[in-house]
Order: sequence, then structure tokens, then C-alpha cells
Amino acid sequence: MATNPPKGDNHRNGAVKDRSQTQTPSGHWVKRDTETGRFLDVKTSDKTPFKGVRKEK
Repeated sequence: MATNPPKGDNHRNGAVKDRSQTQTPSGHWVKRDTETGRFLDVKTSDKTPFKGVRKEK
């Protein structure tokens, strides 16, 4: 498996697997498990999307 240097700098290569995100009517982003459909986490600190998590259409 290829990795992007430098190793060990604590950043993700690629997207988070088995997760998606959607925006609530209030403007906050909510993370969802694609396998079960359950909501996992709501980002309330600001109204920007989660990093590395794909968006639902």
C-alpha cells in the first residue's frame, strides 16, 4: 500500500470509510453510519462540514 510522505504526521490519506454526512435544516452537519443509517455525531461548534467524510446527495 502506498503512503504519502512524511509518515507519522497524523493526517488521513483518503476518505473515512462507512460514513457519510448531511446538513440539518438548522445548518449543522451530522455524521451518519452508512451500514445502519444511525446518526453518530453532530458538529455544533461551527457550520462547516466534517473533514474527510463524504456528503450525501
